[in-house]
Amino acid sequence: MPTSEAETAVSSETVAGSTTTDALTYQSIIDSANGILIGFVERIPHFVASLIVILIFWFLSIVFKKVVHKLLGSRSRHQNLVKVFQRVGGALIIFIGFMIAMVIAVPGFTPAKLIGALGIGSVAIGFAFKDIFQNLLSGILLLISEPFRIGDQIVSGEYEGTVEDIKIRATTIKTYDGRQVVIPNSDLYTSALTVNTAYKQRRLQVTVGIGYEDDIEAAKAEILRALDKVDSVSTKANPSVIATGFGGSSIDLMVRWFIEDGTQANKVASIHQVIVEIKTALDAAGVNIPFPIRTIDLSDPSVTSIVNKMNEQQALDVNKAATE
Repeated sequence: MPTSEAETAVSSETVAGSTTTDALTYQSIIDSANGILIGFVERIPHFVASLIVILIFWFLSIVFKKVVHKLLGSRSRHQNLVKVFQRVGGALIIFIGFMIAMVIAVPGFTPAKLIGALGIGSVAIGFAFKDIFQNLLSGILLLISEPFRIGDQIVSGEYEGTVEDIKIRATTIKTYDGRQVVIPNSDLYTSALTVNTAYKQRRLQVTVGIGYEDDIEAAKAEILRALDKVDSVSTKANPSVIATGFGGSSIDLMVRWFIEDGTQANKVASIHQVIVEIKTALDAAGVNIPFPIRTIDLSDPSVTSIVNKMNEQQALDVNKAATE
């Protein structure tokens, strides 16, 4: 009996100790949660002040952009550079406001701690931001040199379209079929680039074939008269018609003319008008526009064999259709 009472007492003490430990653990968790909640409630005024600071600096960035546009927008020749100055200055103002808000909201926060946490200046970060810095520098150089502007139509690699926006990292173009393409500025700066609207005038050309029996000079005169009827053909530069070679079934003439507005829409419209007028003029003048003609020599054994096989296959198809 004594032994049993002793064991019971030890067991009771163990349970009591475990219960006390659990209670202390739960109490610690509750105290921690309460401390966090109280700290959060105490920091609410600081969070509100931080939000107000961010809104104020955001408003200042908008005012800065408008002031820059008003002062430099109509005076500066480098409109792209003005736009970048607006964006960089606005982003810098918002960043300063964010840093001030962080100092207010987070106790002990300093910009130096943020830089140390990010590890700015380390080799890893340098490699990670290599492409970003490269595009950033390329964008600034593009905006300073201005090889093209917003609204220009450019060709870069396999992409062609109208420039919609020139940002620090990339340039956005809208293709003629309504798609948006984002091209990194480093690609535009280091690769060949064609600006279709860089000059007011743009030369277009089409190839016209006339029959070998037709007079080249007479056909040339008819084509030039046809070009005079097209409104889109520039009168500041004379069009030309040049014989360029002996085709398989025609003499090839290269017709060249200029338009005053080199946009894609005007290019397509002008080519259409010129082709219609040339076709009408040559038909009226009796000038032949031949198409490729092939002559099959049935005396050739290889051709005869092919024809016989085709006839046999056709006969089989007819018999099969009749049977069905």
